[in-house]
Amino acid sequence: MVGIKENLANSRTLHFQPSCHVFRHRHRSIFCRPPLRPRSRRHIHRHYRHHLPYFRILGMASVLETLCGQAYGAKQYHMLGIYMQRSWIVLFFCAVLLLPLFIFATPILKFIGQPDEVAERTGLVALWLIPFHLSFPFQFSLQRFLQSQLQTGVIAWMSALVLGLHAFVSWVVVYKMRAGIVGSALTIAFAWWVSALGMFGYTVCGGCHQTWTGFSTQAFVGLWEFFKLSVASGVMLALENIYYRMLVLLSGYLQNTKSSIDALSICITIYGWESMIPLGFLAATGVRVANELGAGNAKGAKFSITVSVFTSLAVGFLFWLIVMVFHEKLAMIFTSSIPVISMVNELAVMLAFTILSSCIQPVLLGVAVGSGWQVIAAFVNIGSYYLVGVPLGLLLGWLLSFGVKGTWTGLLSGTIVQTLILAAITLRCEWDKEVQKARINITREMASNQ
Repeated sequence: MVGIKENLANSRTLHFQPSCHVFRHRHRSIFCRPPLRPRSRRHIHRHYRHHLPYFRILGMASVLETLCGQAYGAKQYHMLGIYMQRSWIVLFFCAVLLLPLFIFATPILKFIGQPDEVAERTGLVALWLIPFHLSFPFQFSLQRFLQSQLQTGVIAWMSALVLGLHAFVSWVVVYKMRAGIVGSALTIAFAWWVSALGMFGYTVCGGCHQTWTGFSTQAFVGLWEFFKLSVASGVMLALENIYYRMLVLLSGYLQNTKSSIDALSICITIYGWESMIPLGFLAATGVRVANELGAGNAKGAKFSITVSVFTSLAVGFLFWLIVMVFHEKLAMIFTSSIPVISMVNELAVMLAFTILSSCIQPVLLGVAVGSGWQVIAAFVNIGSYYLVGVPLGLLLGWLLSFGVKGTWTGLLSGTIVQTLILAAITLRCEWDKEVQKARINITREMASNQ
């Protein structure tokens, strides 16, 4: 225990670059986020069925940002490799548990009322997406393992190389070999596994010589605690990511359904593209806050949050201005349908303020991830989104007949409530106590692994 305390005491001397310099890495985090695509009406239920496992495992992997980030800040480098191996075990187990969603996709879709033809085709594709699904535990864990060490450049370059390879392989398989949608599913799986293997190769071949010391039986210690924190992280980010997608689903039951869904798909796609930037801030903030807490630097954690909030707010204001100025032309890059263009123009104000209101909230979620507040954030998300936002959206959209704008206003209200609650928690936080908590957690982990 004396050695442990000495190591933790020495971690106070860990030298980090100033936050305003280190945050140059955030654009690489943005680069690695997959964009959303427009969805037609018949794709809505399939979109939810296939993306829920993605968001759940993505959220569960975010626990590594807390654990690896704090361990890296405390100079306990060997713990990062052990944490990543635990993540592989827990996330792969959860990925296997989610396989019935893919295996039984056809009967599930038929049960919820999808046409037989759509259900059969979706079920076929779902089966071929299983290799893609099984790559999630390794892909997400490796990304967060590298991000926590500020090696986001490796992830960005790997993503760029795999993107080029994926484009070429897709062209050969889909267009030249005429493999169709099944071939497309297989090329996606191929690209993700190449990316995961590339990052793993970089890790074990000397790129992370301090943090990767080989496979260890210590990875099987504390799996239950790791699982509980992973589940909280998964709930937090899954609820976050599917929230505004519910707007498209709810609009399917309103009047003028076809135009509403087309217009909303365009708006949500634009919002999804822009949200890659705040999501990059989420990753950067989570890692930076965890690093500073692990290093015993409470002031550094607060300064990182301030820099990230104001930078994200500036970016959000820029995109708010773009949408407000070019609101009449936004839809023209997607469609030539006059009714859809007109409806997107009507919804542009809602889109602009959604972008503006959502630029601070990912930063606050990043603070929650870096500080280990995933359980608190999950309850905040449930209360704000599904006890305030969704009921208010149903009230305004259906009962009071305000249509799509009413539903969207309700969901936006949930986002504002969530942001205010997370902001209050962050402002009232005593960061010196958070440093002590991080130190206690690291001490306990080191003791259990001896």
